[in-house]
Amino acid sequence: GPRVWKKRGVGPLCFLRSKVNAAVYQDVLEHFMLPAADQLYGDADFIFQQDLAPAHSAKATSTWFKDHGIPVLNWPANSPDLNPIENLWGIVKRKMRYARPKNAEELKATIRATWALITPEQCHRLIDMPHRIAAVIQAKGVQY
Repeated sequence: GPRVWKKRGVGPLCFLRSKVNAAVYQDVLEHFMLPAADQLYGDADFIFQQDLAPAHSAKATSTWFKDHGIPVLNWPANSPDLNPIENLWGIVKRKMRYARPKNAEELKATIRATWALITPEQCHRLIDMPHRIAAVIQAKGVQY
């Protein structure tokens, strides 16, 4: 049912060597996001969220989502306060504050270990939108 996501945490990390264009992005969706979604949600419905980066908003990418029957919540580029993934990276960065990796491999290992510590509860708090929206409005006021 709709409450299934409450028990879910983060999916797998994917480190990329190349610049991300639409084709690379669709490859990542195919080989990382689909299996992760299957594992996290099974047959339950979910909405995929992404920002408006060029690889994300490419026509070929929106065709990919349509072909796979996945609804997408496009996200305004300038609202990081409300974007769960930005806030998730904030958590990762804070946890890694005192890490001193000596090379790219150590850095990746540190990121992986930190990612593994993120709890389903933290994920749930990050997607608790009414609460987040209220907090942002309180902090900044609404601008039209």
